[in-house]
Amino acid sequence: MNSRKLLLACIVLALSSCSEDVPGPVLETVAPANIVLSVQADGELKSSKATPLMVPGQNWSSRRLTWMAPEGSLVKKGELIARFSADEGKQQLAQALIDLQRNALAHAAKQDELEAGRDRVDVDLAKVGTDLGIARRYADADLSTMARNDVLDAVQDARFLGAKRDNMQWKRGQFGVRGGAELAVLDTQRATYSINAKTRQDDLDALELRAPHDGVLMLSANWSGEKLSVGSNLFAGTDFGSLPDPGGMEVELTLPQIEAQGLRLGMLVEVHPVGRPAQKITSKLSWVASAAKPRSRSNPVKVLTMKAPIPADAIRNYGLVPGQNMQATIILLRADNALSVANVAVESDDGRSYVQVRDGDGFKRREVTLGIRDTARSQVLKGLKAGENVRLTSGVAPESDDAGATAGDGKDNKPAGDDGATKT
Repeated sequence: MNSRKLLLACIVLALSSCSEDVPGPVLETVAPANIVLSVQADGELKSSKATPLMVPGQNWSSRRLTWMAPEGSLVKKGELIARFSADEGKQQLAQALIDLQRNALAHAAKQDELEAGRDRVDVDLAKVGTDLGIARRYADADLSTMARNDVLDAVQDARFLGAKRDNMQWKRGQFGVRGGAELAVLDTQRATYSINAKTRQDDLDALELRAPHDGVLMLSANWSGEKLSVGSNLFAGTDFGSLPDPGGMEVELTLPQIEAQGLRLGMLVEVHPVGRPAQKITSKLSWVASAAKPRSRSNPVKVLTMKAPIPADAIRNYGLVPGQNMQATIILLRADNALSVANVAVESDDGRSYVQVRDGDGFKRREVTLGIRDTARSQVLKGLKAGENVRLTSGVAPESDDAGATAGDGKDNKPAGDDGATKT
């Protein structure tokens, strides 16, 4: 019994101790300060003046990539960028040459046939002419010296042979007309085969891709995001890559749609290469996409794309090249003596924003009008006054004293920092 009483007493003491450690609401005292609201974005350095590179060849002929310069290589005008092979093109050229030879044989055979036919008709015409001459001689003979039947046969033969001669002459003319049409068909086929053979030969001659000017080689990615590699099967006329002019470059940034609220042209951008924060470059947004789009088919998360130019002196000083990964800070707002609250203090309800303001021993819900927001804080335009306490959350200590939050006892604290600036 005594042991049970002792155990019960220990439990009561433990529960009372736990109840004393429960923290009160976390508060933030609203105070004017110099605030900087910003968002972080990742991007890639690209040329603003890039010449597209296409797979050489015509008519979507098949190609296999056998060699290419490494991506990011500095190439000079006329320098070899990639080499291709076209086994299928060789077969197609061989077939086109065979078609030409067959056409030549068919043309020669048709000419021989026409000449033989004309020769036969000429022989028949000569024989008919001889027979007609004999028949006409007998037809004009003195009737008193010949039998009547012989005269009638001679006259009849003359008429028949004259009609036969006319038919032979017509037939000889038809050889020229019909034979010329048949030869014209063969000539047309030969022209088609010749064009096909020339096209195939041009395709085989166009198996090298050379740089049209000085630049940095950048390869294109397919729909799945994969870059070209040696052994890839391509088609003539498709996108191979680009040759950016290193003299003019811009950084292309992407930001998740949920973090891209309020972005607009002209906003200040501080950008630097990944891993080199000392190489800070200041620019402004020159282009912002009208709508967010998914990253890829496999990644449905929508991102907003934007661009900012890189000054030429920074390109020279830091040796920047297209394709470098960049990190950027987009300044949404710089304001002096402005009011702001942490985003965790803001409640959204039916398109309106509310905060819980300290009212005696309790809290009162109040609607506020917000301005620029970043991922941590929001500018307050209306609804709060300096010195008021706003509840952030319950039982969770603030991540930083810079926000001016007070945990547990509800006493006022000023934002940390010599100038009272609120960090984001």
